[in-house]
Amino acid sequence: MPRTANQPNLETLPPETAADEELGVVEFLEMLALALTEGATEAIAQMWETPALVISDDAVQSIGERAELLDMFAGAREHYNSAGVTDTRPEIIRLDEITDKVVIVRVRWPWLDDEGVELGGECSTYTLRQSASGDWKIRCVVMHGAEALN
Repeated sequence: MPRTANQPNLETLPPETAADEELGVVEFLEMLALALTEGATEAIAQMWETPALVISDDAVQSIGERAELLDMFAGAREHYNSAGVTDTRPEIIRLDEITDKVVIVRVRWPWLDDEGVELGGECSTYTLRQSASGDWKIRCVVMHGAEALN
């Protein structure tokens, strides 16, 4: 899927967000958005480190192995596509640098159709930890839930 709709860059980010880009978190989240919208489950799984945790109102899921991630994201693209959602982009609501290697970031994910029209969205908070190689990895996600569709 083409990724052209309002891609954030340093020139368009508000001043308080520009420093966040230096941490590589924006780039990481943009790669996650691309992997999700393309249904690239292997790429999504690479962005996690286990053990990990997913928390929502309905459930708490501990993820101990990569295979669980592949199962969790299998069919995600089709699920969103069935509602007319074909793209998204990360909108950082808040980013806290907890340590040099741990950040907590609250992200709004707008649901975009083929024309870039927003149909709704959802919000999640991620705990990311930098690996020994310097890559961000998801360790915990708190799912805030979906917004109402327009």
